[in-house]
Amino acid sequence: MNTGIWQWAESLAPVPAGHRLSLGEGNTPLVRSRSIGPKAGLTRLFFKLESTNPTGSYKDRFAAAAISHMRAEGKTECLATSSGNTGAALAAYCAAAGLRCRIAVVETAPAGKLRQMLAYGAEILRVRGFGLDPDVTRQTFTTLQQLGTAPHRALQISAYAFSPAGMSGVESLGWELATPGAGSFDHVFCPAGGGGLCLAVARGLAGAVRHGNIVRSPAVHCVQPEGNATIAAPLRSGATVGQAVNCTSRISGLQVPNVLDGNAVIHACRASGGTGQLVRDEVVWELQARLSLEEGLFVEPASAVALAGALQAAANGEIQPDTSIVCLLTGSGFKDEASLGRWVREDACPCVEPEELTRL
Repeated sequence: MNTGIWQWAESLAPVPAGHRLSLGEGNTPLVRSRSIGPKAGLTRLFFKLESTNPTGSYKDRFAAAAISHMRAEGKTECLATSSGNTGAALAAYCAAAGLRCRIAVVETAPAGKLRQMLAYGAEILRVRGFGLDPDVTRQTFTTLQQLGTAPHRALQISAYAFSPAGMSGVESLGWELATPGAGSFDHVFCPAGGGGLCLAVARGLAGAVRHGNIVRSPAVHCVQPEGNATIAAPLRSGATVGQAVNCTSRISGLQVPNVLDGNAVIHACRASGGTGQLVRDEVVWELQARLSLEEGLFVEPASAVALAGALQAAANGEIQPDTSIVCLLTGSGFKDEASLGRWVREDACPCVEPEELTRL
């Protein structure tokens, strides 16, 4: 029986059934906005809750496919890079598969994500400048590619440029959005660092069109923080290729200064009728708080990026208010607890004597 992403096995990179690994990833909830959407005049705004995956992010879809392919190929050691969520997902699936997991992590990775990787038994090195400086990031990728040539190892980076088989697992998200029970959508907004998620969703939706699941693909939009405009800026300007930048955004998980899947993302978004949106870090943090306070959805800052893009597009008249919109909420709020300090005050939880309960 196919579980998790493997219900779409025929549409993903092939893995023999006996080597498919699943922790129950995928089939995440799709919920309608109760507050933020209606206040913005968007009556059909939906959230795809990827934070409900086993390790708390959509990267479990990648890890399920990547580690399954490693098992099929007889590999015993996973070598990877991560800003946090990829590493946590790979570490968990490696633990389930009995594989060694070694990860080079961006310098700014949140402590919560590092602890999660360590909890699953991963071995970690944080690399100074990685994820911020394009030259350091390029050098890190080059070194890991060389190390990954050892016959017992496989290099796993959540980008088609490095791990296309693993990224095919993320395409299951597009297929889910095209199932009959999901409804018919006009727009899908995706947060982007290196762009792999945008590309995977676009490819999954395009596959669903070819298969006859849906008549046409929704427009897929790439949303990035202003301080990491590798894809969204060229997409908006009419360029055909991405651009490397010195990353200044403080949104964890989206700090990717190099063009990884960016060129393919530009083509795929345009083909679907989508475009790029650049949003300010401060707006993202504000919406992270609003998602909790108004919608009951506890997410990390990167998850609020897609919503920031959708609201901005609507405010600018780039999408019509009566259209159906999906924003991908990619990771749990527990992934980046430090970000909660912007609106959550621990001193608001005083310890009282039993007789003081009448204060409630």
